[in-house]
Amino acid sequence: MEKEVTVLIVEDDKYISNFICMTLKQEGYRYIKTAMGREAISLSYANNPDVIILDLGLPDMDGSQVIEHIRSYSEKPIIVVSARQEEAEKIKALDLGADDYVVKPFYMGELLARIRVAVRKTKNTDTEMMETFERDYLKIDFVKRMVYIDNKEVHMTPIEYKLLVLFVTNRGKVLTHNQILSKIWGYGEGGDANSLRVFMATLRRKIEKDTTNPRFIITEVGVGYRFTDE
Repeated sequence: MEKEVTVLIVEDDKYISNFICMTLKQEGYRYIKTAMGREAISLSYANNPDVIILDLGLPDMDGSQVIEHIRSYSEKPIIVVSARQEEAEKIKALDLGADDYVVKPFYMGELLARIRVAVRKTKNTDTEMMETFERDYLKIDFVKRMVYIDNKEVHMTPIEYKLLVLFVTNRGKVLTHNQILSKIWGYGEGGDANSLRVFMATLRRKIEKDTTNPRFIITEVGVGYRFTDE
């Protein structure tokens, strides 16, 4: 590991907290832990961790409030790990600024994979003004605003191109329907869920070789979409 990555763990279940800490230590990560939301806000501000793992049901305040506080001064990735399985809870956390949502019980291997994606996002934050992006058979030339599949140019409408750029610059992160509508349409005319579904379908037909088994844009059922970072 090039640089020691620091993970802030906010979890009031001692068993889960200790298990995560032990695994992170074995993987070479540095960790800070707390069971309280208010202390999490202070620790985040003072230590500027690379990734934050956050439970929602904390003793002193709800984790959603912690997200709001941290987002007022930091854009570091927040991975929610919660027993709350309702889609409304996931959407709320993601709309407030969480980058990912893992439901308990979970496999540690999955959480580690999400952490690796978050760390890559942190490293890429200052290099998003790249001239090109390449992944497998997909290439985007941001300077010329051109998209290629297998080195052949693919025509994109302005909305399709904006959607693709939004996903690529947020790769690995779940984008909710509301977040996408806000970024692309500003909730203005045409910014409705039906329009989004239509544009997503046409975009996928243009960049995915198999739309039934997408390589790039994954549907998070009932929540939104994620551009894979693998």
